[in-house]
Amino acid sequence: MHLIVNAMFNIALNTFRELVRSRLLALILFFSVLTILFSVVLASLSLGQVERIVLDFGLAMIEISGLVAVVFVGGQMLAREIEGRTIYLILSKPISRYHFVLGKFFGFALVLAVIYFAETLVLSGLLVYEGFSLGKLFFFAALFSYLKLLVTFAVVLFFTTFAAPMLSILFSLGVFVASHSANAVADMAEKTASAGLLWFSKGLSVILPNFEALSYPKNVIATTVVLPDSVLVVSMIHALLYLALVLVFAMAVFSLKNFENA
Repeated sequence: MHLIVNAMFNIALNTFRELVRSRLLALILFFSVLTILFSVVLASLSLGQVERIVLDFGLAMIEISGLVAVVFVGGQMLAREIEGRTIYLILSKPISRYHFVLGKFFGFALVLAVIYFAETLVLSGLLVYEGFSLGKLFFFAALFSYLKLLVTFAVVLFFTTFAAPMLSILFSLGVFVASHSANAVADMAEKTASAGLLWFSKGLSVILPNFEALSYPKNVIATTVVLPDSVLVVSMIHALLYLALVLVFAMAVFSLKNFENA
């Protein structure tokens, strides 16, 4: 058991080291930070609410850059291992496919955490400079945005266990967009009194993660709305449970994948 855990840790560490040297991730981080800094210029051209513009623009940019990293870098991880045939060497060692998938997940999650920390640090500095008082909701907004991307990466891993990388990217983007639209579909169903649309919205709420709930802190920052701690806790628990479930499915499908030399 100790050997397996150690092997999983080594896979996560090697994944982290490999991705840290990725030029694409470096470019994503560079342009994201540059865009966040540029938001001050854009805000200065507006009439008031400079802090709000920097806040909204910065949080949106952090999430978009993270999404690009997840789908275009994370979506290629398993494919590179298979195409480079390094998967055969790894799976010949005393480590299960379950732990291989978990190692890849935790390695990428650590890289994403480093990117998120750097971008959030830059945004925090700008907001403090502009006189914005950072509160609990700001840090929950950043944390929940990171959690959304971890869930999305788990979805990417799941799709890449049985689909081509490009299809996995398209499917994952579809899940990301649909997960932000489930409540809007439900509202439309109530307004139109459409039974079919109502059942469709209920199906989406069961199958998809509730990303709109994870967006609550970002939506109410700098407003008079009070967000109870219970809402934050329930949203986090729901996302973590969904993340764990998707990872279980990804590991199960990957364990059944046929590698002729494995």
